[in-house]
Amino acid sequence: MEHKTRRQLTLFLPEATSIIIEKIRKQYNPVQYALIKAHLTLCREDEIENLDQVLHTLSQLQEPSFTMQFEGPTRFEQGMGVWMMAKDSKPFNSLRKKVLRSVIAEPREQIPHMTLLHPRNGSCTDNIFTQICKETFPTYITFDQISLIEQVDGGKWELLQVFNLDK
Repeated sequence: MEHKTRRQLTLFLPEATSIIIEKIRKQYNPVQYALIKAHLTLCREDEIENLDQVLHTLSQLQEPSFTMQFEGPTRFEQGMGVWMMAKDSKPFNSLRKKVLRSVIAEPREQIPHMTLLHPRNGSCTDNIFTQICKETFPTYITFDQISLIEQVDGGKWELLQVFNLDK
């Protein structure tokens, strides 16, 4: 039987800044909470198919950690999902270009976001969104690691390797 394997490069939220986000995810989206910790997806599986080359680039990367500012929670997917989007995607997309430079000449621009409630396995109601908005979320989050993660057959994402950004 063939297994479906997905690999991605991810920016996990530091534990100290993810407490309230993880609380919301656990309460309102327990399925997604069980699959993966709060994160921003840096590179999707279709972008890192040439994984050996990407890993070589990551091993040579000398980039500083960076801080991003986030907006408050907003709804998406006809109001079914909730996320927090970055106010400025330049540092994120600059890092993507550097990571992917050896495999994709012009990577597509992405809007960095943290999903609080994923519409694939959760559903936001007006009442839930009101409750979420009562919380105080971190506005600035510093990222200092890139993680290679893997999911097999829709199961829990597993950490394979971590690349530290310079502090």
